[in-house]
Amino acid sequence: MSLSILLLFASILAICYAAFNFFKVKKLEEGNPLMQKIASYIRGGANTFMNIEYKVLSIVVIVVAAIVWLSLDWYVAVALLIGSFMSATAGLVGMKIATYANVRVTNEANTTKNIGKTLKVAFRGGSVMGLCVAGFALFGLVIVYIVFGRLLGWVESMDVAKCWLTKIEIIRFPNALSGYALGCSLVAMFNRVGGGIYTKAADMGADLVGKTEVHIPEDDPRNPATIADNVGDNVGDVAGLGSDLLESYVASIVAAIALGYNIIKHANVAERSLTALYTFPLAFAAIGLIACVLGVASLLVRDLSKSKKVHAQLNGATWFGAGVTFVAGFALSIYLFKDVELTNLGFRLGAASPWVGAAVGIVAGILIGIFAEYYTSSDYMPTKILAEASKEGPALTITTGLALGMRSCMAPCMILGLGIIVSYYLSGLYGVAMSAMGMLSFVALTVSVDTYGPISDNAGGIAEMSELPQDVRNITDTLDAVGNTTAAIGKGFAIGSGGLAALALMLSYMYSLPGESIVNGLPTLNIMEPMTLAGAIVGGALPFLFSGMLIDAVAVAARKMVDEVRRQFKEHPGILEKKEDPDHNQCIKISTEGAINQMKVPALMAVVIPVVCGLLFGAHFVGGILIGSTICSIMIAVFTGNAGGAWDNGKKYIEQGGIPGTGKGTAVHDAAIVGDTVGDPLKDTVGPCMDIFIKIMSTVSLVAVSVFAEYNLWSFIFN
Repeated sequence: MSLSILLLFASILAICYAAFNFFKVKKLEEGNPLMQKIASYIRGGANTFMNIEYKVLSIVVIVVAAIVWLSLDWYVAVALLIGSFMSATAGLVGMKIATYANVRVTNEANTTKNIGKTLKVAFRGGSVMGLCVAGFALFGLVIVYIVFGRLLGWVESMDVAKCWLTKIEIIRFPNALSGYALGCSLVAMFNRVGGGIYTKAADMGADLVGKTEVHIPEDDPRNPATIADNVGDNVGDVAGLGSDLLESYVASIVAAIALGYNIIKHANVAERSLTALYTFPLAFAAIGLIACVLGVASLLVRDLSKSKKVHAQLNGATWFGAGVTFVAGFALSIYLFKDVELTNLGFRLGAASPWVGAAVGIVAGILIGIFAEYYTSSDYMPTKILAEASKEGPALTITTGLALGMRSCMAPCMILGLGIIVSYYLSGLYGVAMSAMGMLSFVALTVSVDTYGPISDNAGGIAEMSELPQDVRNITDTLDAVGNTTAAIGKGFAIGSGGLAALALMLSYMYSLPGESIVNGLPTLNIMEPMTLAGAIVGGALPFLFSGMLIDAVAVAARKMVDEVRRQFKEHPGILEKKEDPDHNQCIKISTEGAINQMKVPALMAVVIPVVCGLLFGAHFVGGILIGSTICSIMIAVFTGNAGGAWDNGKKYIEQGGIPGTGKGTAVHDAAIVGDTVGDPLKDTVGPCMDIFIKIMSTVSLVAVSVFAEYNLWSFIFN
């Protein structure tokens, strides 16, 4: 009961504080009528897209839930629906506050001319998304825990139960949790893929014609695609980001709990250890969320009117929350495991071992973020060298950016590998799962800082379209530049935690494999077994197929956007002369239709492929797919995220006068714009979708393994 109270307190505290900040932002002034008009266009476009997307998504969720009900049982399907609802609600609330906060940030900058006060408004808006992500995720887990765990009495039970139709034997509570995670994954995939296609189609369309052909500034009100571009920031970088990290957060918790049940079942660990093994991830998440509420408040209660160090303020709030989580997590670990039989758990440091695993994850996440900042920030040499390459034209800009992205893969992958080794050696398999939890223990702050970025970007666009003084745009651009760096760091955390969470889910999957897959209590998968090796080869190719489909989807939608912008400029020359208003609604319609039409196949691919391959070739083939796709997805995510971020910040470095004799309107700047445009679908569509891709494949495989391990065509024919 004490765990239920802690979880309810943490989740309700976060949601209530999010509601307080939501209405606090809404009470602020929106500015002059033109600013209000532009903001209403952005808000209307975002609402239209989300409404259409959620209609498609609701059909998919219902169909998947029905299949899960038939193949497994009713409670897994119900948990899936709960997870879908929580994730969808968090994404919708976050998107709405972003469309309210953007114009208020612009107005704050315009009325106060103070970067500290403007930062506070942007961060307050971002905190709503961050607190909702963790708050709704944990609140849904509370419901699953209380209803299926406590009221039905399944949480302490290791007994297997037969599914009503397939007669497959499963342990109820961890499968209910897996269903909840799958529901979150479905929403995350659609929001990330749909939002990513939308935002980059609009962004590329606006840049390719506006900047490179007619040489008008970014966010110029004469460009018909600017409103669609600003809408894209909200549906992609806010709703998509929030759903993405909510899914990562849930997946890491579920992976740790599911692994705990499998360790008890297969590793000859005393069953009385189960309570501590499932309690620690949930309680650790609750403590982390409370620490994040304090971290958000630590920035918002301060007077920032005299502060100009934006990055330092944001980092201070994040490190405050992380520090509280770090210390409280140690006390929690000692308290829960002090009287637990630790034999065969691999806990080399006694009761502190789970906390050590989480601490390794926190350190690994910070280091990955530091390397992401090093390779993408214009404060460091890689991006400066990339900007210098633009003096030789777009070809070398692209070539240098590709090389930068490829080189940047090595350090994060070494950190992840070392983190896995250290956490396993000190804390066993459970410690590996907890390292993913450690990375995401302060996810509410990570998302708050990340969401502040697109809000500031939107604010700059509104300032440009409203023709406000340049000093207003200078403030919003400064906030936006810091937001680009924090976003790159956030993507590093996302892929790092995604890889570790996928690994933990994979370990639980391997425990479920048929045959002699358990050796000395550890799950094994023979990679040289032909079926597994074939699966690994196919799995390694899947992320490339998925990425190619996403880039093609963006290109198809962007091409239509380019044609529309060119048409308007040609047929209505008064637009460029400021004698006629452009038709923003047509561009919003193109982005919306393009994103909805193009997202369906890639979004469903990650759900369908593991199930189809499992039903055809069995569980070992799918195990190989998970290994191959996880490894390649991590590489692609780091490569695309860092290359795209460096191209973006390299362009901004030139615009800010980093290279003497260059700037907006020069050939060097044009070359940098080409690089930035190439990087747009990489860093904002492909990269962010990779961690969801591997986690949803792992979650679907874990949920369905009981079915295709028993029923598959290969075994039917040859056995």
